[in-house]
Amino acid sequence: MKSVKIIGACLIGLVMTTTAWAALPTRDSQGQPLPSLAPMLSRVMPAVVNISTRGHLTPQDNPLMRDPFFRYFFGGPQRPQQGQRVPQSLGSGVIIDAGRGYVVTNNHVVDKAAEITVTLQDGRNLTATLIGADPEVDLAVVQIQDAGLKALDLGDSDALRVGDFVTAIGNPFGLGQTATSGIVSALGRSGLGIEGYEDFIQTDASINPGNSGGALVDLDGHLVGINTAIVSPGGGGNVGIGFAIPINMARKVIDQLIEFGEVHRGRLGLAAQDLTPELAAAFDIKNAAKGAVVAKVAEGSAAAKAGIKVGDVIIAINGKKIASASDMRNALGLLRVDEQLTMLVSRDGHNETLVATIAAPKRTSIEGDRLSPRLAGAVFVTQDPSQSESQDMTGIEVADVAQGSPAWLVNLRKGDVITSINRRPVTTLEEMKQALKLSERGILLNINRGSSALFVLIQ
Repeated sequence: MKSVKIIGACLIGLVMTTTAWAALPTRDSQGQPLPSLAPMLSRVMPAVVNISTRGHLTPQDNPLMRDPFFRYFFGGPQRPQQGQRVPQSLGSGVIIDAGRGYVVTNNHVVDKAAEITVTLQDGRNLTATLIGADPEVDLAVVQIQDAGLKALDLGDSDALRVGDFVTAIGNPFGLGQTATSGIVSALGRSGLGIEGYEDFIQTDASINPGNSGGALVDLDGHLVGINTAIVSPGGGGNVGIGFAIPINMARKVIDQLIEFGEVHRGRLGLAAQDLTPELAAAFDIKNAAKGAVVAKVAEGSAAAKAGIKVGDVIIAINGKKIASASDMRNALGLLRVDEQLTMLVSRDGHNETLVATIAAPKRTSIEGDRLSPRLAGAVFVTQDPSQSESQDMTGIEVADVAQGSPAWLVNLRKGDVITSINRRPVTTLEEMKQALKLSERGILLNINRGSSALFVLIQ
């Protein structure tokens, strides 16, 4: 009850504050209009929507709900039913194509959703269909059908500067559409472990839970980012550090999601690391202060065919500067299979331009029921090491899982990467088969899922 009173007091204060501001003059003493974001927001806000979902909850999705003691004190049905639909998430989205009804949001907003509802600014509730999702960048596209939709114009996130004013629009804490303003605090934030590919815009415009998938716009009302995450040490609300996916990065992913329903990433076939002053001295590199040092080139890969050598420093890809190995990974991760790229590399004190063609990853697959009845319904794929962009093998990927199958019921999901089975690392299907034979009591899987990791015990 105390928290409700506090919220009520805050809302009353908000109304009083809003009323007080409304009473202020809109022009200065000279009759000139006072600066205001209101005209821009009146154009932009109809294109920002609220998103709510309902998903299928199984006992594997929430182990605590299997405990009747927990359910008694913390709510919920006393006997949860398999496949029961429960509220899953609440977030935001941005209409980017009014004619076709495309809405972009975060993948984590609609992940595992059985039902997706989009609420427009005018209060209309529309059922949405998932078009495609990419957990690696944390983006998804859903589609709604209705007349009178308004879309946001896409801006140029590459033109942003630290200090530029921006506005975040979304649905914080489920309160409803809200706009907050601030500046661009930093650009190119990476290495946070939030997503697979990171090149975030950092802003102090207040972003809170529920803003995920909402719009970050410039003063002209152009979409420059998709609000995605916050730094919140206490697990609560905003502390002035929020992150948005740059729209130029998002646009390439969105195009593929609309066309294919997923992102078709290829491989160049090299491993790289950041260029440090120590490495620059060791390689006698004088004309490249920043870049990605090539540590490995896979035999027969696209990188090898392009003439890339170990010790080369990649300093630009398709004209865009590369300051780190993370920059290189982001640049390559947004390119399609068979797409050509131009690389500027520093080699032996001289710059050279090399041209490569992104290759399709070589993958072999196997049906789960051929490995174990408990894995039926899943399809597992492995990737040729020569196509890896990482120095460490990632493991076995779950390419697909049939909903309701044995694999689904033990909490395997599409996109999971199995790094070990029964505490034995696996990188090939043969290693997977051998690891499954190690225990007759059950199967212990170590899984990477997005930016998190977990163990799954199948008995």
